[in-house]
Amino acid sequence: MGALRTFTHTPATGFEIEDGRIRGVHTDKGTVRAPLVIITSGIWGPAVAGMADVPVPLWPVEHPLLFFGPLDEIQGTKEFLVHPLMRDQGNSAYVRDTGRSEGGMLEWGYYEEKNPRMVDAEDIGDPSKVKTSPSMHHLSLDEIAEPLARASETVPLFEDLGWDERTSFNGLLSVTVDGGSLVGESPEVRGLWLCEAVWVKDGPGVARLCAEWIVEGTPQMDPHAMDINRFYPFQKERDYIRGRCYENAQKIYNPPVHPREPWATGRDVFHSPFYAREKELGGFFDNEIGGWERAYAYASNEQKLADYIKKVPVREHEWDRRHVPYEIANAEHLAMSDSAGMINLSHFAIFDLEGPDAEALLEMLSVARIGGAAREGRVVYTNFLDPAGGVHADLTICPLGGQRFRVITGGADGNRDFIGIRNHRDDHGLDADIRLRTHDLATLGLWGPEARQVLGRFADGDAISDANFPFGAARRVELSLPGGVKVPVWALRISYVGELGWELYLDNDPGAGLPLFDALLEAAVVPVGIETYASSRRLEKSFRVQGIDLETEYDAYESAMARPAIKKQDFIGKAAYLDQRGREPAALLCTLSLDTLRVAGEMDRYPVGIAPILDPKTGETLVDARGRRSYTTSTSYCPSLGQHLVMGYLPAERARVGEQLLVEYFDEGGDGQYPVTVRVAGRGSLYDPESQRVRG
Repeated sequence: MGALRTFTHTPATGFEIEDGRIRGVHTDKGTVRAPLVIITSGIWGPAVAGMADVPVPLWPVEHPLLFFGPLDEIQGTKEFLVHPLMRDQGNSAYVRDTGRSEGGMLEWGYYEEKNPRMVDAEDIGDPSKVKTSPSMHHLSLDEIAEPLARASETVPLFEDLGWDERTSFNGLLSVTVDGGSLVGESPEVRGLWLCEAVWVKDGPGVARLCAEWIVEGTPQMDPHAMDINRFYPFQKERDYIRGRCYENAQKIYNPPVHPREPWATGRDVFHSPFYAREKELGGFFDNEIGGWERAYAYASNEQKLADYIKKVPVREHEWDRRHVPYEIANAEHLAMSDSAGMINLSHFAIFDLEGPDAEALLEMLSVARIGGAAREGRVVYTNFLDPAGGVHADLTICPLGGQRFRVITGGADGNRDFIGIRNHRDDHGLDADIRLRTHDLATLGLWGPEARQVLGRFADGDAISDANFPFGAARRVELSLPGGVKVPVWALRISYVGELGWELYLDNDPGAGLPLFDALLEAAVVPVGIETYASSRRLEKSFRVQGIDLETEYDAYESAMARPAIKKQDFIGKAAYLDQRGREPAALLCTLSLDTLRVAGEMDRYPVGIAPILDPKTGETLVDARGRRSYTTSTSYCPSLGQHLVMGYLPAERARVGEQLLVEYFDEGGDGQYPVTVRVAGRGSLYDPESQRVRG
């Protein structure tokens, strides 16, 4: 557009910030006034953003680069490259032909998988370490002798060419706490944007997404995996950043990282009031989200639920069972269907809104109607959309009376949702206080056909009857526990597992939490891990997860989340939502089942992670009319059905019940394509226990 001006040799010395907003950049030549500043400083990002007190969760790491040659066959050739790029995955390295323009060398790049060398951003320009550029550190062969010896076995040509010490060096790259880029407006300073930790090959694409986000309010691809606001404040503290980046640096080029690989660092940050008892029950705490420790399942159930374990399959392949005790988790799943189970949900992100404009604030964000007297005492399940009508958030909102509301969202999206609500309030000058309650309240889910009978032991039975406490209601209930202990709870009659039951909210205090947990144990309630809640149970119901099944790349009609009626009040994305209502979707979120678990070898396989969905005639990945590729968004074996289910978006013309497709999972010897059948196209579920039972 001809609007860009560049200023070379002009150090930025600081920022001008007023009332939490960027106003300009100070340089040694004067101040550049600007209401919008984007930091794209890569390995220097933490140092530059640090001048504005904005933490950036990345750490520079040394990356050895050795050059061998030159190669005679490249000199004088008309071809730009002679040798292909090779990834030596087992040695955590690659080999690249530099081509004519770079002297016709072979470049060997290595990522240190045992003891990666971390470099403080402030120390990058240390004259005693640099070579010809502040980002080029001196290299000693002693540092990489072992992997270099393995490289010479793989590429014997290295020995013939010899190492060029003059050009070889330790480069630096950005490693982040979760491996993703860091893009978006910083939560600490409005108007100060980051576009950091972007690999060279991704630079143009990420730059475009960042520009679209700024100019249009939303990029063409869902930015949740790179959104800087995905991190809670504690995840941007120095010790946490260094620990996670050190761990992540070892996995950059390592053999494949398992989709359920637990973090070793940054653990035991937050515990629920039930944690001590969960530990005694042998909780498998290999799952953490937002700093909260969560148990996949409980070892104590291995004996208690032995009869159920006999009914579920044993995963023979180590990869398919790694990190998760699936047999115990599946047994917990079945036991909850027969009686009652309790699930620790204290990782939920919770914040209360109060003030003259609280209702107007949430109404503008939400697709569902939030306000009105009829909503008090109810749970409102809703989505937020982006300006293009994509599904941006998935949460519940509870009117508490007057101009008071409680927002409950998933632990993975809690900070992102909080910042989004806060920014909308500030941008529109609305009067509403937002109070974080995540650490004030603990949450325990109680579900199963006997859930009402169990809760009735400790509460007024009439108060929790179906007539007085219907589905979607929110009530305050006092529980009378053994020993005369009184525990007030705020109960929500909703379910993410398809069973009768409640979410019980109480003070995040072991003095209240442990007596409740123990009373339910004494009442023979089964402790159930998060694997049942987040995977097998929800897949049977075809429930969606934000950022996995729900993304801004797909609209509410494609994800089958559209509401039957559109409210009169305006909300973000409404124009696009109305437009989408009048046309056929290009894709549709479907639930599919694997027709068989064995197509190769002698073992059944149980897919984990994501995998492409293929056309059985062509073997090619399905692509919809908008160019979006089909892949499994969620997957789990579902013991109530005895089937392995997957979810994924399919082109509209293939989103038909009974349509037969393929899922490619570990294509071993050309036989990794598993036949699948579409079971639900759009809205619907395969197993709905509560609707099939007479409510007690």
